[in-house]
Amino acid sequence: MKFALIGEKLSHSFSKVIHEAMGKYEYDLVPLKKEELEAFIENPEYKGFNVTIPYKRDIMFLCDCLAPSAVKIGSVNTVIKRDGRLYGYNTDYDGFMAMAEKSKIDFKDRKVAILGSGGTSLTAKAVASDLGAKEIITVSRNGEYSYNNISLWSDAEIIINTTPVGMYPNNGESLISLKDFPLCEGVLDVVYNPLKTRLVFEAEELNIPACGGLYMLVYQAKKAYEIFTGDKLPDQKADEIYQNLLKSIQNIVLIGMPGCGKSTLGKEIAASLNREFIDIDKEIEKEINMTIPEIFQRHGEDYFREIEKKVTLSLCSNTGKVISTGGGVVMREENLYSLKQNGIVYHILRDVSLLSKEGRPLSQGKDLSEMESERKPLYEKFADKVIDN
Repeated sequence: MKFALIGEKLSHSFSKVIHEAMGKYEYDLVPLKKEELEAFIENPEYKGFNVTIPYKRDIMFLCDCLAPSAVKIGSVNTVIKRDGRLYGYNTDYDGFMAMAEKSKIDFKDRKVAILGSGGTSLTAKAVASDLGAKEIITVSRNGEYSYNNISLWSDAEIIINTTPVGMYPNNGESLISLKDFPLCEGVLDVVYNPLKTRLVFEAEELNIPACGGLYMLVYQAKKAYEIFTGDKLPDQKADEIYQNLLKSIQNIVLIGMPGCGKSTLGKEIAASLNREFIDIDKEIEKEINMTIPEIFQRHGEDYFREIEKKVTLSLCSNTGKVISTGGGVVMREENLYSLKQNGIVYHILRDVSLLSKEGRPLSQGKDLSEMESERKPLYEKFADKVIDN
């Protein structure tokens, strides 16, 4: 059996990995233009397919039969061919419900604000309604509730992003700030690349329960698998696929004092895990075509930190890498999101007396014990785990 995902842009989709981990069929990514949809449907090579942005509504009108969930939501993301007919389903409902349950966010009698008015917003609305939401408003650029009259819905208790804002390659973008929503008790974001959007990251910083879209992606695929094969996939198997995928996507990010061994350890870790190693300082030198000491000498530290901020956000938008940072990356608060959007951050500790100063302009011009004392609280804030080197 052979199945596929169709959509406009699919180069960063994880669907092939997820479906093939379920172990029953081949699965292809097939990017299509709108005018190619009908020809694809006639292709006998595929027994069924999933649908993503922007064709979930277009496909609905090409189906012969629709499941109640697809009718209720008004879009289709899973199609199977039976006896020459197309049967359309919406498994996004199942995926979103699983994400809501994982987050442990209580919808009962809550006011819910859904960002976006596309097909996925209809899914979110259906789930929120079925979970007992008191009031649901849809926020769009030009609707009754828009990003220009944010004060009208500042009492929202649950916020759901169904737009592509913040999705790769536009990492770090967000439509709103949660500081404008003092009653917010939960955040869900259907974006799964990056693992943490700016919105999810901000929620975590404010100790608000939040969940990104990777779990939803796996569980909507679980339901699609069951439709494709007629077999039940245990939740335990789906959770195993989710955990393995999460581990493969997450970057391993190393921070710590200059000369603590980040680059040496990073190369060894990357080699042992068969991952690409990225040294942010080396990438800065390539971009500017100068060594780090030359950048400091000619332009000063502030200039370097601005370049470092830009390069760090860009490089940490990648997934599945081992990334070594400069010792002072923690000096800019903005870099906290950049490092954590796809990564687990490890603080590498090493005794000050053993730190190398070669090629490190700040280390040469300052007492390292003093520098370590200044940066220690920043390293602690940035780090998820600590390793003694």
